[in-house]
Amino acid sequence: MAVSVLPDPGVISFARGVPSPDMFPLELLAACAEQAVREHGRVALNYGPAAGYAPLQAWVAERHGVAPERVLLTPGSLIGLNLVVRRLCPGREALVEGPTYDRMLHALADARATAVPVPRGDDGLDLDRLAELARRGPTMLYLLPTFHNPTGRTLDAAQRRALVEVAVAHDLPVFEDDPYGLVRIDGEPQPMISTLLREAGRDDLAIFAASFSKTVAPGLRVGYFVLPGELAADVVALAYPDLSSPRFVDWVDYEDRFRDVDPAAVARAIVDRTPADRRIWVEFSSAYRIVEVQCDRLIEALAQLRPRNAELVSPDGTRYFEAAALRRFDPVG
Repeated sequence: MAVSVLPDPGVISFARGVPSPDMFPLELLAACAEQAVREHGRVALNYGPAAGYAPLQAWVAERHGVAPERVLLTPGSLIGLNLVVRRLCPGREALVEGPTYDRMLHALADARATAVPVPRGDDGLDLDRLAELARRGPTMLYLLPTFHNPTGRTLDAAQRRALVEVAVAHDLPVFEDDPYGLVRIDGEPQPMISTLLREAGRDDLAIFAASFSKTVAPGLRVGYFVLPGELAADVVALAYPDLSSPRFVDWVDYEDRFRDVDPAAVARAIVDRTPADRRIWVEFSSAYRIVEVQCDRLIEALAQLRPRNAELVSPDGTRYFEAAALRRFDPVG
């Protein structure tokens, strides 16, 4: 059963976080696409380096205050997630939040790594348990600190700083997955774990992932990673046989004459034009208001239908608000 496509008319699907097509600023994205091909087509339509489209790589690096060679662009963030796991985790323990993103659990299983859960509740991660497990020398801690999938919860600044203290004390690399951070409809942004690690002088422990699939459009399939220097070089080397070949084109139903062109480079060139066009960020801000309205209506409806022992949680953002709306849903007893 396909769950990553639009449902039939009249059906509201809670299976996956598929955004409403009404959110996409089509005319502006079309203008960005035309500009990308006209100005950069000779590069974007050709084979490229495994680390990704250089202008977008430089823009991400500037935003994060790192050298461009520490940035890896991938066709969606899931590919990069698997590459990092393949490099760091085979046959070892990796700490994850309990609960956590199911695709990470699959990646760890594929690498024959052991996922060890750290309980996460309203007060954040269980730091005592984290410190206990960190003494066993796990390869990393994977977490989604902002708009967590599946709970929708966000760690506040104090919880993040306390977590960083534990990571620094035990030399524990932290894989911060933040695909939804910019999809905020309420509240104040929280400091990135990677920024706090850098401030603590342990930039070498910071692994950061995000995705333009969530902030621009899923169909573009553009994710990115900011990695410590040595790890970045290793992951790019690991990625080279895949990300420099046309096999990813087979994921998209292109006509035969385009099957020797990697569409990811074109998508990255399109995304690279969006920061240059300030109008598009105004459009995105308006689109996120759609999410806010939808979230409010869902919460109102669930408040009327919920069992008496169910607790509703109103999230501050993400397209996965429906997963966060019911944090504890037990049968009526």
